[in-house]
Amino acid sequence: MSDLTPQSEAPTPTTDKITQAARETIYLCNFRVSVDGEWLCLRELNDISLTPDPEPAHEGRCTASLDPKDPIAIERLNLMNMAKLSIKGLIESALNLGRTLDSDYAPLQQFFVVMEHCLKHGLKSKRNKSNPNSAVLRLTPEAGEITASVKDLPGLKTPLGRGRAWLRLALMQKKLSDYMKTIINRKDLLSEFYEPNALMMEEEGAVIAGLLVGLNVIDANLCMKGEDLDSQVGVIDFSMYLKDGAHSSKSTEGDGQITAILDQKNYVEELNRHLSASVNNLQAKVDALEKSNTKLTEELAVANNRIITLQEELERVKEESSYVVESSHKASRADGTANGQVLGETRKQLKEETQLRLDVEKELEVQIGMKQEMELSMKMLEKDICEKHDALVELRQQLDEMRTLNHELSIKSHSSEAGAKQKSDIISRLEEKTNQMGSIIKQLESRCKKAERERDLADEANRLFKQEFGDKIESLQEEDQSLCKDTDPTICPMCENQDSLTTPKRQCKSCSGVFCENCMANELPLPSSINPEHVCDVCYSQLLQQYASSPS
Repeated sequence: MSDLTPQSEAPTPTTDKITQAARETIYLCNFRVSVDGEWLCLRELNDISLTPDPEPAHEGRCTASLDPKDPIAIERLNLMNMAKLSIKGLIESALNLGRTLDSDYAPLQQFFVVMEHCLKHGLKSKRNKSNPNSAVLRLTPEAGEITASVKDLPGLKTPLGRGRAWLRLALMQKKLSDYMKTIINRKDLLSEFYEPNALMMEEEGAVIAGLLVGLNVIDANLCMKGEDLDSQVGVIDFSMYLKDGAHSSKSTEGDGQITAILDQKNYVEELNRHLSASVNNLQAKVDALEKSNTKLTEELAVANNRIITLQEELERVKEESSYVVESSHKASRADGTANGQVLGETRKQLKEETQLRLDVEKELEVQIGMKQEMELSMKMLEKDICEKHDALVELRQQLDEMRTLNHELSIKSHSSEAGAKQKSDIISRLEEKTNQMGSIIKQLESRCKKAERERDLADEANRLFKQEFGDKIESLQEEDQSLCKDTDPTICPMCENQDSLTTPKRQCKSCSGVFCENCMANELPLPSSINPEHVCDVCYSQLLQQYASSPS
């Protein structure tokens, strides 16, 4: 944030151009951006009421003091509404996507553009000699790491590029809201860099800092190596915040499949985490059992040593008691008149030794019983350890299988995403082709109708022409017959029968020859006439052959 302004004392022409361009971009003095549910509305100030909205408390505080003649206040409110829409859309799309965001994600790029406009609002073009980096580091020592990282990034030559890199690193660190709150709380420090009516100096800045807390639920992995952050043009794309019902209805099926695959992937990951936790718990139990086994082994060795010691002591007591008995018998035989007091003491000592022997034997039995119990418990522990080891091996196999299944599902998810993208591209191309084919079909239909009308007109003209031509042929034939009657041929040229001299003659409509009625007895429709006409036998056979060879 501190690198968004130049580091030199005097303002440079580039800085003045950038500041002027930023002011011209977001200067909407006659309009106001308002939020209506999930829709973004751009309304003129004369068409809306400037009373505070009772739903969001922070918007109520910001709009209560809004002056319709104050363009700076309108700019602040517009930027706050755009930041609210951008953050809301980014969180919803990231949660629906269910994966880590990268630099090419469009809602994330628009979020950075909106934040850049918010930070540029009311920025002073002239700076004093104080170093903003040191001031920011005094307020937020945690920001020193990303500030140093921004300075070490290669390819960043302008303060604007370093400021953009700082925003991206702070978002990846999930500390952007903390840094913004810490900086906004120090108005005395911000007054060195911003005008008094800037967004960062008013309540809208605190509202935006509070909205940034919601971005801690998303994960972003932004690679800034090779990205040109110095010359990017930050333009807000309002089309991303408008609903498109047609596009969403087309991609519902593909989104459902991707959602199902992502749900399966999340389920497998959750099951994988549970299995990993179970394996860790079983491993801890196995370690505890191994330690207990080692401790019991040591106690068993101590008990064995104790048993051996007690057995040696028992043998020694037996030898001493036998020695005392023998010595007492010898003394009694040697001196029958020995002192009774010495004999009583000897008997007392013998009794004590006997009692000690019984105690030692009892303790030995107790130790033997404990040894047997420890051996039994050791066998049970060994059996339990074997069962736990088998269960651990089986769980590890299941874990490997789940990892393989998770990998396969991730591959299927990527392939499904690629397939859905290809299908959407194919659908768009097919829709374009369908639209083109529809227009072509309409043109062909119009041309076909026009051709049918022309054909009907041509058929009608042809029919009229044939009728007129047939009438003319009939008139000519009648004239020819009248001429033939006048000439009165003597004999039929086809049959050459003498009887044809007295029979009436007729003219063939095909070859125009004059023959007797017997040779003119056949009738056929001719191309020149619709009705059947009398033809000679030769023309009749020729016409029948033509009609038989020609297609119907």
